[in-house]
Amino acid sequence: MTQVRVPGRTAALARAVGSYAWRYVRSAPGTFVWLAILLFNSLLLERVSPTVAHHILERRSTNLHHLEVSPVRVLLTSALWIASGGWWFYFLLYNVFHAPAERWLGTLRWLGIALVAHIGATYISEGALYWAIQNGLAPHRAVYTLDYGVSYALAGIVAVLTYALVRPWRHVYGAGVLLFYGYGMLHARDFTSVGHFTAVLIGLACYPFTRDRPAAFDPVAAVRTAWRRVRAHGSPGRARSF
Repeated sequence: MTQVRVPGRTAALARAVGSYAWRYVRSAPGTFVWLAILLFNSLLLERVSPTVAHHILERRSTNLHHLEVSPVRVLLTSALWIASGGWWFYFLLYNVFHAPAERWLGTLRWLGIALVAHIGATYISEGALYWAIQNGLAPHRAVYTLDYGVSYALAGIVAVLTYALVRPWRHVYGAGVLLFYGYGMLHARDFTSVGHFTAVLIGLACYPFTRDRPAAFDPVAAVRTAWRRVRAHGSPGRARSF
């Protein structure tokens, strides 16, 4: 049998990629532990019947009933399941928003802001639903509505990242976040969209926790740096390192 040898350059490239990937994951451990839990739970739901899946999610729903009888349990466990979009979609979003925020703020501060946004938005949105029920705008059975997922925590982190950008891009980004979630609330006009917008306001209100983390991201400078690197690697006669 002929043995196929991996060229030295390819092996070195594989080692470099593996080393970079490991450093990347270690730089935001909370983000990737969270993603791993979401992946496990998503695979679990795919392997059980729809009835069992509904029972699992119902037990972890932060609806009005559970917030009254077991608030701590559902507030924590509801953030370990994906409501929509699929795991790969959230893998992308976590790498775009959660991972940079965790590196910038530190794991404990990042997690604290995510939890505050998740919990605060849950209570405000469910409070809006309770008001709708009391005023006859929603049926009484809505106290058992399924309400779970990671989107409130994500919205809070998306918002707090406003302060990681240098001016004037900070104002452009912050206005974009408010417009995006504000339009969603006005268009949908349901308790979930209220929760998302509330989470954004909570994230923006967390500015005091970012004061000792100076804004360091300049999107224009980042694009220019990336372009210079692309041109440098593509220039003829320039040695490439692996």
